[in-house]
Amino acid sequence: MSSEGKTWVRMVTAQTPTNIAVIKYWGKRDETLILPINDSISVTLDPNHLCTTTTVAVSPSFDSDRMWLNGKEISLSGGRFQSCLREIRSRACDFEDKEKGIKITKKDWEKLHLHIASFNNFPTAAGLASSAAGLACLVFSLAKLMNVKEDESQLSAIARQGSGSACRSLFGGFVKWIMGKDKDGSDSLAVQLADEKHWDDLVIIIAVVSSRQKETSSTSGMRESVETSLLLKYRAEEVVPKRIVKMEEAIKNRDFASFAQLTCADSNQFHATCLDTSPPIFYMNDTSHRIISLVEKWNRSEGTPQVAYTFDAGPNAVLIARDRKTATQLLQRLLFFFPPNSDTDLNSYVIGDKSILKDAGIESIKDMESLPPPLEMKDANKFSGGDVNYFICTKPGKGPVLLADQTQALLKLLIVTYILHKKFSFEMLTILFAQNLFFNLKQVVVYGKAQISCREITTSLV
Repeated sequence: MSSEGKTWVRMVTAQTPTNIAVIKYWGKRDETLILPINDSISVTLDPNHLCTTTTVAVSPSFDSDRMWLNGKEISLSGGRFQSCLREIRSRACDFEDKEKGIKITKKDWEKLHLHIASFNNFPTAAGLASSAAGLACLVFSLAKLMNVKEDESQLSAIARQGSGSACRSLFGGFVKWIMGKDKDGSDSLAVQLADEKHWDDLVIIIAVVSSRQKETSSTSGMRESVETSLLLKYRAEEVVPKRIVKMEEAIKNRDFASFAQLTCADSNQFHATCLDTSPPIFYMNDTSHRIISLVEKWNRSEGTPQVAYTFDAGPNAVLIARDRKTATQLLQRLLFFFPPNSDTDLNSYVIGDKSILKDAGIESIKDMESLPPPLEMKDANKFSGGDVNYFICTKPGKGPVLLADQTQALLKLLIVTYILHKKFSFEMLTILFAQNLFFNLKQVVVYGKAQISCREITTSLV
């Protein structure tokens, strides 16, 4: 390890997007290794709008592995976390930073402990694949921290063991999770079908109907479906294999009509499978159904699909528009039928790429109130405000990235938590400052909330 008696911290921060499946994964043939009963295909979403940011740190001063999610400490004792940690540690390689006096051998990684801080910029456990982004980011950041040499596909097989859909978040654009056939799961991994630039006409609007944690987790829901649903067996063996081939072709040719038809049909069948489960699982709600009706009526009136809809295990609608003009018209329809509460600010009701608001001619709540009803539903009434929490405007995006800029790290959250719980000594604070993990002396004092003056720290460093 590093020089005798010297304390150091090595830290890495990464950002990983979430993904939304257009051909769904539902059901496992192996619960422990998380091996699916069918292939699946997803679209990676722009990490500027939906992502997980994770900072991982290692130091000989850490006496146990610890993790904080969205500022709250969570246990790392679960089998899925342990699988990912074990697999990454087994692949760790030697690392040396001569400037900071850090030298870690492969054997050292087995003894060193980790501290992890992770943050989602979108609702957790609400059907927006937060676990996919979170576990993918954990595996990606740990791999960079420990100098692991495996490529993204190989890392995806590790992320899969934390959360199945996580394997698809190791790539941008359009991604296929190959179910594989081997019992050990070595061939169950993700591959990129096309990058985010391949079909950059697409615009995605997410209606966050509920940000509450769902009543039935995906894990338990899948298990119950596998045990009780005859439709799931038919879907996995007969329907999905054909849809996968057709979806790959639609993506390759940028054939939106086929893409939309397949996406909507697969979403509907997935939720039909949930209803076929005993006891039935209800992930969508009345607002979800009204959004489907809105899209279906518009698509039929145009004679060709304008928008595809898909719902994961939750009520939130992911709407994929064929181009920006269509996305503008879609947003106008959504805001007409699902206005905000009277006390809601427009800037918090439509987030993400807000330039679509400008294209739609909406700059205030008053502009929204004056929207005309769409021609295909001219006699329809608006629904009451509050049916949708907010909308996220986004697009297909890139895969995981390392954040070299330390100001984007979650160090503040991580270090403040330690300090407030008296887990960092004064000596440790000065070491962190010396390694540029704080950005100025004043922050050490403010964050520490301990009577440590700038003079004391400066004296210590000198």
